[in-house]
Amino acid sequence: MHASIIIKILGSLLMLFSLLANIPPMLISLGYKDGMFYSFLVSMLAIFGLGALLFLSTLKTKKDLGIRDGFLVVTLFWAVLGIVGCLPFLFSPALELSITDAIFESLSGLTTTGATVISGLDPLPKSILFYRQLLQWLGGMGIIVLAISLLPMLGIGGMQLYRAESPGPVKDNKLVPRLAETAKALWLIYLSLTIACAMAYWLAGMDLFDAVSHSFATIAIGGFSTHDASLGYFDNSAIDFIAIIFMFIAGINFALHFIAWQRRSIKHYFSDPEVVFYSFILFFVSIVTIAVLYFSNVYSNGLDSVTKGLFQVVSIATTTGFTTDDFNAWPLFLPYLLLYAAIIGACAGSTGGGMKVVRILLIFKQGIREVQRLIHPKAVIPVKLGRNPVPDRIIESVWGFFAVYVMAFMLMLLALLATGLDIVTAFSAVGACINNLGPGLAGVAETYGNLSVMAKWILCVAMLLGRLEVFTLLVLFTPMFWKR
Repeated sequence: MHASIIIKILGSLLMLFSLLANIPPMLISLGYKDGMFYSFLVSMLAIFGLGALLFLSTLKTKKDLGIRDGFLVVTLFWAVLGIVGCLPFLFSPALELSITDAIFESLSGLTTTGATVISGLDPLPKSILFYRQLLQWLGGMGIIVLAISLLPMLGIGGMQLYRAESPGPVKDNKLVPRLAETAKALWLIYLSLTIACAMAYWLAGMDLFDAVSHSFATIAIGGFSTHDASLGYFDNSAIDFIAIIFMFIAGINFALHFIAWQRRSIKHYFSDPEVVFYSFILFFVSIVTIAVLYFSNVYSNGLDSVTKGLFQVVSIATTTGFTTDDFNAWPLFLPYLLLYAAIIGACAGSTGGGMKVVRILLIFKQGIREVQRLIHPKAVIPVKLGRNPVPDRIIESVWGFFAVYVMAFMLMLLALLATGLDIVTAFSAVGACINNLGPGLAGVAETYGNLSVMAKWILCVAMLLGRLEVFTLLVLFTPMFWKR
């Protein structure tokens, strides 16, 4: 373990974060004259000062990172930045948040979970609202850059850092020969999608502030909004369909977006097994949801059933978390169907959360293989993604991830129940946070502000587990990790 190089990298990240996260809200504060300028200025100086102190104290350190160092860097990236990101919330006179609530809100934003403890968003200062959205945008791209670009540049294979993050071909492919070019390409795609989404929102009727703010949360698959009613505030079907399109795009592996960018073609999307399965899941769940809404007469006409149902399915299944209606009040099994769709989540290598579609696809294919082996015990039946056989080692890692995921889910569910929550609230809260979804059911359908302090800290751990793909965080608690 090389503590000095870890501290040096963490210091660099803190200095970069202090500038990226605080300067834009400061400019927004000046433009709208909302009185929050000094709150962000103090936050920026405090975070930058801490980062500079860590960096300068290890300035002369020049060592190669080991695999264990990489795990620790990744975990500290999310945990430490999530904690220091709470400072603007604490310093803001417009908010009266406890330290627990401020950290919860910050971590929720940075991990793109979208669970909030704040109610009454509409009258809040514009700079605070913008800061929440910006946290999600920075966090959404952060997971991609860390997984594919930044860590390999420090001497650690990107997706290979935690094997379960990329259980199949395509995800391990290098996009371009040099990783610095990969990072630049990914940022360019991410920024371009954000600009395109913002322009579309603006042309559909949002003002410029809301258009930019919601584009951040849409492309990051975060779900924060500048309004308590989320996108339902605008009551605009054009905005809803724009959100559907960009949420769907953001839920696809960004490596495929890069190939489309490079080849000027979209043909490869239709041949990618994960994208095909991802599209099938969204289509199937949408059909079921729309049918139930229509035949249950939830809305006065069929068009509303289609638009409301389709929007909510794509939003929840991609783990974005925008809402246009209270899906918690929908009839029969629909709220649970949407929550199960969120557990599946988006594609690997996307900004979305959940278990990832490719894992579910491999588990499904492995299940079919086991049934076939009952009939033909001696047959050699490979599991394939498209035409490519998947090594058994990958299948094992997927099953290992699934087992650990379920155990972590159950332990946190029991912990929440021990705080006094009812089963529906506890189950949906864990599901929403570990899958980086945001809105839950029952007591957490609108806000997490009424939960106990202990429950909020449990859910903070759930957010980190979800964003770090479970293994990356849990490996730090194994004795083998700390042995020399």
